[in-house]
Amino acid sequence: ARASPYLHYVVSELEKRNMPLEIALLPVIESGYNPNAVSPGRAAGLWQITPGTGARLGLQQSGHYDGRKDVVASTDAALDYLEELHQRFDGDWYLALAAYNTGEGNVQRAIERNRRLGRPTDYWSLPLSAQACNYVPRLIALSRVLESPEQHGVALSALPNSASWVPVEVGARVDLNRVASRAGIDAQELRGVNPAYGSGITPAQSGNSVLVPAEDRDRFVAALAHAPAS
Repeated sequence: ARASPYLHYVVSELEKRNMPLEIALLPVIESGYNPNAVSPGRAAGLWQITPGTGARLGLQQSGHYDGRKDVVASTDAALDYLEELHQRFDGDWYLALAAYNTGEGNVQRAIERNRRLGRPTDYWSLPLSAQACNYVPRLIALSRVLESPEQHGVALSALPNSASWVPVEVGARVDLNRVASRAGIDAQELRGVNPAYGSGITPAQSGNSVLVPAEDRDRFVAALAHAPAS
């Protein structure tokens, strides 16, 4: 249920990049598909990106806006990072995923240790933390359950193969509450799906995007055109 506003968008972005679609299930493991989730280690958003990694990936973080909680921006950043890791570890998705979880330095050191000892350097052979050792198996298990839920005693509601929420680019200093009111959209629901904008106002820079209900997109765009900057 929590994934329903975002899953179609994430899958579409993976398809554009020709990346494994199972990666769309990573936010289930990372955050339970809750864009407002924050871990004890201060990782945030669907993809649970730490402040340092977020800064390196170009995600802005301030008192009014946290790009790690921005579904559009953080998805783009997380997929960029995963592609970068995939390339670094010679096209091995398991190693890339392990590095996403535990850090590329930890994975590289484990590989170098096994090389010194004459041991295999594949994911399954590396001496990683218990969390990192379980990370890829959890993703594989989850994908198997979703492929055949009835075989695992799980009942899942079908999700339509269409976007229920779509990204719309907005300008700087736009009051989302005001635009939602003009468009006849539930402002609380809109802000709930877009928790990056803590104050409900988009930051000063351009290029901000918000997710809006697909059926209300045209009304939202029309209302946006008549909403003065805050």
